[in-house]
Parts: sequence; structure tokens; C-alpha cells
Amino acid sequence: MEKKAVFEQVSDMEEQIGQLYQQLGDIKKHLSEILEENHRLSHENHHLRQRLDQSVGSENETKENQADGDGEIGEGYDNLARLYEEGFHICNVHFGSPRENEDCLFCLLFLNKPKQ
Repeated sequence: MEKKAVFEQVSDMEEQIGQLYQQLGDIKKHLSEILEENHRLSHENHHLRQRLDQSVGSENETKENQADGDGEIGEGYDNLARLYEEGFHICNVHFGSPRENEDCLFCLLFLNKPKQ
């Protein structure tokens, strides 16, 4: 009887090791997804910071264009259009998130909205 008990213990341990191996694989997959997302967000953040730095330098000029009220489209609009062309959303629904090579109706409506 003792041999049978030892065999059952070894079988139980083998099953537990298999479950642990499965859990380890799941954790490894989840960690890989998190690292990929972190890399994508870091790249996006870097790109957006560059855009912000470029637009901060021209902020005074944009304010002057708005104050004139001459009906011309300002530099802020141009910056938003450029961001859209570079693959980012400019609409209030998904602002700043990358577009998946598809046009966004909300962004297009915003770009084509008549100036009031």
C-alpha cells in the first residue's frame, strides 16, 4: 500500500508542476503584452512631446491670429491637420490616440467644420 501512496503523491506533484508551468506561460504572455504596450506608448509619448514643443514656440502667433479675427485658418488648425496626417486622432472622442490607417469621421468633421 505504501508504494501506491508514493506513486499517487508523485502523480499529484506532476499535475501541480504542469499547472504551475501553465500559469508561468500565461504570466509570460501577459508580461510580453504589457511590454509591447509600454513601448508603443513611450514612442507615442515621445512623438507627442516633440509636437507639443514645436507648437509651444508658435503659441503667441496663434493667439495673435485668433485676436485679429480676419477669418483665416490659424496655425493651430494647421498643427491639428498635421497631427491627423501623421496618424493621430484630433477629435474629442479619441484625441491623441493613434489611428489604425483608417480615416475617422469625427476627425474629418472637425477638420472640415466651417469657421464661425
